[in-house]
Amino acid sequence: MAKPSKNKNLSVCLMSAHPLVLGEFEKLLARPGFQIVTKQLESNLAPELRRVVLPKANIYVFDAHTSQQAAASLISNILEQSPGARLIVVGEKFSEAHSYSLLRMGAKGLLTYSEAREQLPEALPLVAAGGFWVPRVLLSNFVDSILNGAHGRQFKNAAAADLSHREQETLESLLENLSNKEIASKLNISERTVKFHVSNLLSKFGVRRRADLILLCYQKREIGV
Repeated sequence: MAKPSKNKNLSVCLMSAHPLVLGEFEKLLARPGFQIVTKQLESNLAPELRRVVLPKANIYVFDAHTSQQAAASLISNILEQSPGARLIVVGEKFSEAHSYSLLRMGAKGLLTYSEAREQLPEALPLVAAGGFWVPRVLLSNFVDSILNGAHGRQFKNAAAADLSHREQETLESLLENLSNKEIASKLNISERTVKFHVSNLLSKFGVRRRADLILLCYQKREIGV
């Protein structure tokens, strides 16, 4: 799991068509460490969300009380204007299919309104640092759905060719979003050995964090996502 951001002031853009929702989000984040800017969306129509000009921020929190098409338009707009930005989507509830769709589009965090009241302040720095705030089972199933496809199998086969048996086991555990301690228990090895294998994996795949390795499995164009 990625380490929380060390930035003293994390710039966060809160977006919603509803002033009351924006107000609740602002109250929730009225604490040191967050620099908040709000954007009240004047429309929930996809064509207009595709064109809206957004404030610059490290991370965007989007109230997804809207259609999936409108959400897709806004997410696409955000990532075009700020390619390195991170995005958390907050909604009433998320079906598995809707969650997968949002993750494919680039969302890094999914929270229901009730979860956001307790978890949003904690989720923001972790997502900003490159991690995910998604239920572990959901993220694991999502990665499985990608890796079980034709391009995913090609990715796994290509990776396996350059990995030792233990590195392959560690990789599979990482893709299940397990912690070092959990991997050590699963493989009956020490946490120090797990860290050694994880370091080798990151080096072989040319990434810096385990979150980047998960991203590599389903976001990079070369594996067809």
